[in-house]
Amino acid sequence: MRLVVLVKGVPEPTGDLRLDLADHTLVRADSGVDPLGLHALEAALRLREAGGGTVTALTAGPAPAASVLRHALAMGTDRAVHVSDPALHGACAPQTSAVLAAALRRVGFDLVLCGAASADGQLGVMAALLGERLGVPHLSGLRTLAVAGTTVTGERQTEEGRWDLAADLPAVVSTWVLPDRPRRRTVAGIRSAAATPITTWTLADLGVDPSTVGLAAATSRVLSAGRPVRTTGRTGDPAELVRFLADRALV
Repeated sequence: MRLVVLVKGVPEPTGDLRLDLADHTLVRADSGVDPLGLHALEAALRLREAGGGTVTALTAGPAPAASVLRHALAMGTDRAVHVSDPALHGACAPQTSAVLAAALRRVGFDLVLCGAASADGQLGVMAALLGERLGVPHLSGLRTLAVAGTTVTGERQTEEGRWDLAADLPAVVSTWVLPDRPRRRTVAGIRSAAATPITTWTLADLGVDPSTVGLAAATSRVLSAGRPVRTTGRTGDPAELVRFLADRALV
């Protein structure tokens, strides 16, 4: 089975979040792998171990984004693909989905996995956008995941109840925190990843018109940014806060 995992670089939670003051885009010079992406990656590695196949890590972004691919390689992915092009600066979610869809068609896939929502954007729409662009089913927000034959299944739990979902492959799946914790990188894995070449594609390689992506053509943009005014906060159920953080793999 050809598994492809979307890994995104997001600012480190303990780092200094910075915006480019000229256009209010996020400075991604010091990024780590999005925590939910690590859970999706672990699920892909376990599916490969159980049934064979290959795992490819895919990301789109500026040059520093290659670091998240090195992380994925160190965990055990077979291949890493980086879509990097200056025209992508300031791309919105629909534009990014168009670029990723073009890359996925070129990579080839049976199952695409990604985090349900990134720690920075929190949009939670990428799986649906990719499913629509690729013409394949998508299952979003799963908390369990299994593949049997050509069917992917999983459980989605919401405030309204539990949903048992299934779809035929090929498909796109997004996940929250899954039962299996992401594995740690080993020293041998880190050394191997450092020596593994990363495939880099530009928009021209994917047949994407640069004028259709980037800040100038984005469907949304940040017009201003600033720190919120500090307040006294609110009191509430500590368990609710713990659940919120745990759902996003932040604790």
